[in-house]
Order: sequence, then structure tokens, then C-alpha cells
Amino acid sequence: MNNTVEDSPEPQLAYAVIFGCIMVLGLPLNAVSLWILLRRHSLKSPNVVFMINLAVSDLLLIISLPLRIYSYATGTWPFDSLTCISVKMLFRINIRASSIFISFLSVDRLLAVVYPLRSRHVRTASNAMKAAALAWLILIIMKIPGAVEYSKHLNKDHESFCFQHHSHLQHHPMSRSFRGETIFQLVLLVTLLTVNIVSTFLVSWTLYKHFSDCERVNNKVNVLLIYVMNLIMFTVCFLPVTIGLFISGEHTYLLCLATANCCLDPLLYYFSLDGFWKKKEDVNLGQEL
Repeated sequence: MNNTVEDSPEPQLAYAVIFGCIMVLGLPLNAVSLWILLRRHSLKSPNVVFMINLAVSDLLLIISLPLRIYSYATGTWPFDSLTCISVKMLFRINIRASSIFISFLSVDRLLAVVYPLRSRHVRTASNAMKAAALAWLILIIMKIPGAVEYSKHLNKDHESFCFQHHSHLQHHPMSRSFRGETIFQLVLLVTLLTVNIVSTFLVSWTLYKHFSDCERVNNKVNVLLIYVMNLIMFTVCFLPVTIGLFISGEHTYLLCLATANCCLDPLLYYFSLDGFWKKKEDVNLGQEL
């Protein structure tokens, strides 16, 4: 398979540059963050468990970017259909996994601030690992039907470019799995965005109402800043590309926005963990917010 892009070369080259910048910035940020999380922070903390999974999700997306960069830069796709499907799967799984793990972090922080004592038996590393494993399992299972159908389409249409917009697939009577998958992603993101909005309100209200009694929250500004960043990532990175998929199929400029989330996630680790660069022994569950 060695197919050309039908779009004009100028936008394609611009997309190659944008994805290249995201890769150059995101790869070291996430690799270093993952190394610090694994080496310098206790896995007894549930939010560290969620952050590690978030970093892994971002790295999986980043390692697929060189293929996108090569294709947009050269205007060809010299790889097989399985590689194409894998690249597309990594992108969609990243959006869902990132939104889920960011929401897990929001809920964990909510429980730590609003219900610090009653939530101790819930906020455990064991429960966090179970939740993360279940999330990955559901995401992979949900992606299988779409991957199978897309594989059939590529095998039948050998002139199809991997990153060409196949918007007609969503409206084709034989493409119900694509439509169902897109609806699932939209419902998931709207639900998780609602969770983040409610969490932001409850945490903000608690910190405002009991400001003098919240010494256990080491840096209240950082806590609120994290929630603001979460909402920005949902409204700027995740929701537009999902709405675009639902309405008319993939749009590369929206994919660029969505992919940029892997460069923003490391900021969450820095602001979420007290003394991110310092090694912590016996981390208290209620301190890492």
C-alpha cells in the first residue's frame, strides 16, 4: 500500500509540523514524569496510580505520532492496514483514557478535600489499580468492533489513505459500530465533563467555606488550578474533536488540538503532587491532592 493524500500539500505539511512539535515536547515531558512517578513517589497513593496510567496513555499516543508525521510530510502511506488501524486506535483510546483518568483524579481530590475521613477506606491504591484495569479493559473491548469494521473498509478500498476523512462511514448502513462508538465517546465525555464541573464546584465551595480549617490542603491555589486545567482540557482538547467525529467525521485540525493534551498532562502531575521532584517516603493519602 502506497497511497497519496488527496488534500493540498500545504495543510498536510502544516499538520506534520504541528504533530512534530507535540511529539518533541510531549515525549520528554511524559517520559520524565513517568520516571519520577515510578521512582520517587509511593504507589500507596491512588492519585499516583491514576497519574501513571495517564502518562502511559499519553506515551502510547506519542509513539504513534512519527507515522502521522511521516504520512503528512510525504503525502504517502507505505504501511499496511493493521498499522493504520493501530495508529487510529491509539488516538481514540488516548482521548477516552485521558478523560477517564483525569476524572478519576478529580474525584479522588474531591473525596480528599470534602470527605477526608469518610473516604479513607475508598481512596486506596488497591481500588485505584482495580479502577484503572477496568477502564483499560472496557476501552479495549469497545474499540474492537470499530477496528474490525475499519479493517474491512481498508481491505476493500485500496486507494484509501489512512488519514483521509472517511466521514461517509458513519452514515453508511453497514457502519453501525462506527456510529455507536462515536456516540459512546460523546456520551462518555459529556458525563465525565459533568463530573469534573460538579467536582470543581464542590471543592471550590469547601475551600471557600472552610478556608481556615483546610490546613490539610497544602496549596489551595494549586488544587483549584488543577480543576481549571481539567475543564480546559475537556472543553478545548476532548469535546471539539468528539463533536466533530459525531457530526461529520475526523478533522485534522481538531485532532491536533486533542493530541496537544499529552503536553498539558505533565502540568497536572507537578501541581497535584507536593514536592513533585522530591522523593517521598510513607506518603500520607490525604496530603497528595
